Amino acid sequence: MILYNVTIKIDPEVADEWLVWMRRVHIPEVMKTGLFTDYRLCRVLVDESDGRTYSVQYSCPDLATLERYQKEHAAALQADHRQRYRDRYVAFRSLLEVL
Repeated sequence: MILYNVTIKIDPEVADEWLVWMRRVHIPEVMKTGLFTDYRLCRVLVDESDGRTYSVQYSCPDLATLERYQKEHAAALQADHRQRYRDRYVAFRSLLEVL
C-alpha cells in the first residue's frame, strides 16, 4: 500500500475556512476519482506562530494507481487549491510505502 502525503502550512487567518473547504470540497473531490481507498486528515503539532500545519494522507493500492491519479487528476485539483489560497500556504508532497 502507498500513502500519498500532502503536508500544508496554511495562513492562520484563513485556516478555519480552509479546513472546512478541505473537508467538504477538496478531499471529497480527490476521493471521487476512485483511485484512493481512504484518507486521513491530521494536524501537525508544531509551533504555529506562522501558520497551522496539516497532513492529508491518501491510501492507494500501488504506485501505478498513484501515477494514474497524478496524470489524470492532480493538476486540476492542485490548481483549484492554488487559485483559492494563492500566497496563503506552502505545501509539499511525499510518498510512503506501508510495510
